[in-house]
Amino acid sequence: MQRQFDDVLLGSIELFCLAAEAGSFTAAANQAGVTPAAVSRSVARLEQRLGVRLFVRSTRSIRLTEGGSAYFEECRTALSLLAEAERRVSGAQSQPSGTLRISVPTTYGHYRLLPVLPEFRARFPLIKLDIQVSNQNIDLHEERFDFAVRFRAQPESRMVARHLEDAALVVVAHPDYLQRAGTPKTPDDLAAHDCIEFDLPSTGRPIPWLFRDAGNDIEYHARGNFRCADDVLAGVTLARTGGGIFQTYRFIVEADLASGQLVEVLADYAGRSRPVSLMYPHSKTLPSRARVFVDYLMETLAHSSAPRKSDVRATAVSERPRTE
Repeated sequence: MQRQFDDVLLGSIELFCLAAEAGSFTAAANQAGVTPAAVSRSVARLEQRLGVRLFVRSTRSIRLTEGGSAYFEECRTALSLLAEAERRVSGAQSQPSGTLRISVPTTYGHYRLLPVLPEFRARFPLIKLDIQVSNQNIDLHEERFDFAVRFRAQPESRMVARHLEDAALVVVAHPDYLQRAGTPKTPDDLAAHDCIEFDLPSTGRPIPWLFRDAGNDIEYHARGNFRCADDVLAGVTLARTGGGIFQTYRFIVEADLASGQLVEVLADYAGRSRPVSLMYPHSKTLPSRARVFVDYLMETLAHSSAPRKSDVRATAVSERPRTE
């Protein structure tokens, strides 16, 4: 095998990755224990070798070019695999380690993902978890996330998805509201009720409610005096306090239904759900910390879902999915 990389070049790649992650030559230099000028020279050396500009520089900041971003993703993966190979061969590190950055919507974060993460840390104490609980759309490549949990992901070639579950939908209301306004018997009866609307963050338009009637899937555009945006938990809170009728995920209101604080309505028209996927950038080989995280979530969160083809083999999905 002919040698292609010398020690200086490998060091330059490491400094380039540090600068890309930190967004600053100075911050990268501080982490590496070298001068900012040394980082700048390393990046210039790579740009000359590749014939590609890696960063757009200004007096106060740097940002990756399109070519620089693609090169960084490949270099980061390669360095991670080299580090893991060293650990395996030397036996110095028998357990996966490092940091995982995860983006998750508020609903799935509070009611599904966060409760199972302490057990994951107990199994893998050398892995740190950096978790963004938010309904903002994020670009996994641009913002350096390892994983995102998303509802209703759309196909796209750079991403891989593992199906976690089909989150069942349920229509609920507080008993006081139903005593005051009556109980709807069919979706058409909702026209006479206060339906709590929720705007999908990615579109700004209200999400239609989903029903199943005699095997047929139908949509209903709810209308009412409350309209919430960004966080679907706002609609749940309004329903809990008698503000009206709301459709949400069953896993959010299971305890409320069991205690009687909320009552399910239109149960004869239930049966609809939305898919939940664990997404991550496509790579031939995942670092061990990422691999064990995928396996753990498939074990703990996907156990209640019916088997699907996407549980067996990864499928392509978008890195800019809708969130809720």
